[in-house]
Amino acid sequence: MSRMLIALAAMFLQQTFASVGKVLPAVLAPLVIAELHADPAWVGVYYGTSAAASLVAQMGCGSFIVRNGALRMSQVALVLLGGGMAVAAEGSLPGFAASAIIGGGGAAVSTPTSSQLLYKVSPPRLAPLIFSIKQTAVPAGLLICGFLGPAMAAALGWRGAVLAIAAACVAFAAALQPLRARFDDDRVPSRRFRFADFRATIASVVRAPDLRGLSLACFAFNGVQSVFTAYFVTYLVALGYELSAAGFLFSVVVAVAVPCRVLWGWVGSFHLAPRLVMAGLALGMAGSIAVTGRFTAAWPMAAMGLVGAMLSATAMSWHGILLSETARLAPAGSAGAVTGGVLSFGQIGALLGPFAFSLLLRLTGGYGAGWAVCIIPALWVGFSLLCQRVPRESVIRSGTTRPTLG
Repeated sequence: MSRMLIALAAMFLQQTFASVGKVLPAVLAPLVIAELHADPAWVGVYYGTSAAASLVAQMGCGSFIVRNGALRMSQVALVLLGGGMAVAAEGSLPGFAASAIIGGGGAAVSTPTSSQLLYKVSPPRLAPLIFSIKQTAVPAGLLICGFLGPAMAAALGWRGAVLAIAAACVAFAAALQPLRARFDDDRVPSRRFRFADFRATIASVVRAPDLRGLSLACFAFNGVQSVFTAYFVTYLVALGYELSAAGFLFSVVVAVAVPCRVLWGWVGSFHLAPRLVMAGLALGMAGSIAVTGRFTAAWPMAAMGLVGAMLSATAMSWHGILLSETARLAPAGSAGAVTGGVLSFGQIGALLGPFAFSLLLRLTGGYGAGWAVCIIPALWVGFSLLCQRVPRESVIRSGTTRPTLG
C-alpha cells in the first residue's frame, strides 16, 4: 500500500506541474501581448501548435516508456516542459513557437507515463479511484496557476514568472530520481523506437473494440471539454455579463470538477462498471449542453451557474475513469503506449471541437448551433457505451485479468 501511495503522490505532483506549465502562457498572455505588440490570435496559434506537438508525442511515446521506464519518462516530460518555458522567456514569437513544440510535447507525455506507473502498483479494483484522484491534479494546477501566475508576474515580471515555474519543473524532476530504482524495475532497455510505432499505437486501439470505443469517447469528451473551456466565458459575456462576473462564475463551476473526478472514480471502483459510469457522464454531458445552449440574458446567474456546474461535473470529470479503463484493457506492460493512443484521439477532438464551434459561430452569428452540434457526439458515445456488450463482466469488475489485443 505504501508503494501505491508514494506512486500516487509522485504522479499527482508531476501532473500538477504539467498542468501549471501548460496553462501559464494563457494566464500571462495579456502581459506578453502588450509587451510584444502581438495579435491576440497568436494565443490560439500557440495552443494549436502545442496540441499538434502533444498529438505526435502521445502517439510515439510508448517505446520510450518501455525502454526507459515510466518514472524516467515522467522526469523527461518535466524537463522538456521546463525547457520549453525557458525558451518562451526569450520573448520572441519564434521562441514561443519553439516553446509550444518542446513544452507541449513534453507535458503531453505526463499522462501516459503516470498511467503506466499507477496501473502497475494499483489494486485493479481501486484503479478507477486511484486514477481519478491523480487526475484531480489537472484542475488543481489550473486553480494554482490562476492564483499564483498573476501574483508572480506582478513580483517578477512575466519572464521571471515563466522562469520560476520552469525551474520548479526541473527541480521536481530531480526530486523524483530517488524513486527510479523502485518504480522502473520493469523497463526493457533493448526496446528501440521505430517510426512504425506511430502506426502500431493507433492500430492497437483501433483494432480492439473496447479500446476503439474508449478512443471515440475520449474524442467526444475532450472535444466538448475544449469547447466548454474555450467559449463558456465568451458566451456569458455575449449575453451581457461583465467579464469579471463571467470569469468568476467559470472559476466556480470548474472547481466542481475536482471532487467530481474523485466521486466518479469511487463509483466506478465500488458500485458500477466504469463503462456505465462513462455512459452516464456522456448522457449528462449531452443534457447539460442542451440546456446551456438555451441560455438567454433573462436567465439569473445562479441558474447558469447550476447548469455550468453540471456541465463541469461531466465534461471536466471523466478523465480518471477513462484512463483507468484504458490501462486495464491494455496488454501487460503497454499501458503507457495504449494510453497515448487513446489520448491522441482526444487531442484530435480538442482540435476539431473548438474549430467546428468557431465555424458555426461565424456562419450563424449565434452560439446555439455550436452547442447543439456538441450534443451529437456526447449522445452517441453515451448510448454506444450503454449498448456495448462486455464479455465476462464479473471478471472485468474484479479486475483479475487483462485482455490481449488481436
